[in-house]
Amino acid sequence: QVQLVESGGGLVQAGGSLRLSCAASGRTFGSYHMGWLRQAPGKEREVVAFISRSSGNIRYLDSVKGRFTISRDNAKNTVYLQMNSLKPEDTAIYYCAADRFNDGSSLLYQYWGQGTQVTVSS
Repeated sequence: QVQLVESGGGLVQAGGSLRLSCAASGRTFGSYHMGWLRQAPGKEREVVAFISRSSGNIRYLDSVKGRFTISRDNAKNTVYLQMNSLKPEDTAIYYCAADRFNDGSSLLYQYWGQGTQVTVSS
């Protein structure tokens, strides 16, 4: 069992930055692939960024490439999402998620955090 707790969301002006963190419980964090996903009102959930167990495979949603950076620290059981040059269309609830087998191409993750709200004002 893995429990995930996100933090770092908030209200920011367009062009600003936020850093999301996701702390995981348990001793097996390093065996899970991790994803950051988001869902805006009235829109489908989408994968924003993905990082494999060893950080060897990283993927981004096209619309965030060059602005967002995902990273993980397996010693601290934490995954991060650095978000720069934020746009109003980045407004959503952001979730971190963990799965042993997801290669980043699926929305199917075994464990989910509760989500953190990111609001970007214009």
